[in-house]
Amino acid sequence: MRAAILHAVGNDKLDIRDDITLAPVGPTDVRVRIRATGVCHSDLSAMSGVLPQPVPLVPGHEGAGEVVEVGEHVTSVAPGDHVVISWRPACQTCDLCVGGQPYMCMKYVIESFSKGNFRFGGDNATAFGMAGCGTWAEEVIVPWQGAIKIDEDVSWEAAALIGCGITTGVGAAINTAKVRPGSTVAVIGCGGVGLSVIQGARLSGARTILAIDPLESKHALAKKVGATHAITPEQVPEALNELTGGSGFDYGFEVVGKAATIQSAWQITRAGGDVVVVGAGAVDDMVSISAFSLLFEGKKLLSSLYGEADVRHDFPYFAKLHKAGQLDLESLISARIRLGDLNDAVAALRGGEVLRQIVIMD
Repeated sequence: MRAAILHAVGNDKLDIRDDITLAPVGPTDVRVRIRATGVCHSDLSAMSGVLPQPVPLVPGHEGAGEVVEVGEHVTSVAPGDHVVISWRPACQTCDLCVGGQPYMCMKYVIESFSKGNFRFGGDNATAFGMAGCGTWAEEVIVPWQGAIKIDEDVSWEAAALIGCGITTGVGAAINTAKVRPGSTVAVIGCGGVGLSVIQGARLSGARTILAIDPLESKHALAKKVGATHAITPEQVPEALNELTGGSGFDYGFEVVGKAATIQSAWQITRAGGDVVVVGAGAVDDMVSISAFSLLFEGKKLLSSLYGEADVRHDFPYFAKLHKAGQLDLESLISARIRLGDLNDAVAALRGGEVLRQIVIMD
């Protein structure tokens, strides 16, 4: 089968090859034929080393497909089922999972650094899947907890987006922040995840949703999916006065993954408001907030990992919202491409203009 392999962290080019095989399916594994997979900024971060991953690596973590084979102990899905891939499978038995935080479970994250399911080349070398997935391949093997069944009338493209961007963004608004009806929201960063935060805020009934992005080309789409206003960072002071009387927004979402934008989100959020970090940043990018402000301004600094989702509920729920016309997924797709186009897709992602490019598998 075909897959894209990154041989070394920092490489600009992927090795797209057709001699890939998979390890045998274990008793609790599921083999999935990928039908659509997204090109997400986190994939770029894995290639550059911002998000540490083992190499050789098959990138890709946002995908959906059809179950081909299941292990003897798997009862949750069967061959032929349509599934969304979860890049952070929850073991469902540890204290975090049982305690209501399955998105924090580390069992399979840790395992993904030592267990590679891909084989390639004449020496049958091992390649790892990004976050244990590796959806930039025609087929993957994941734990049964990482293959979540959805209705067959959901398009492959929509299902793939639900696997990461939608769940991360919409979940940040409705699960982490629990945005209140009638509130004011600012979202810094209008990529695919930022636009999903905007949709989550809209679904939650926010009265004012300010989209902030330096690329004016993204402003119209931000308004299309729910923003009431869209500006560049230079226009923030004026908008802060106009929309909040200078007091700040009830919620400030950072969806870039940079210390500078986290501090910007802090600055534009009102006293007692919530600052929600959604973007995945680098391990050495340090945020500075004074101890005085942290206490006396009463702001809550929250992280939102994977939208704090329980994917068993949230994947099908977001699919239902999409089918009901309440989640606009089609507008997030910049282009539909093929596996062989991934090097061009990565270059376009680095340029910053694209939202979600979706690889459609034959």
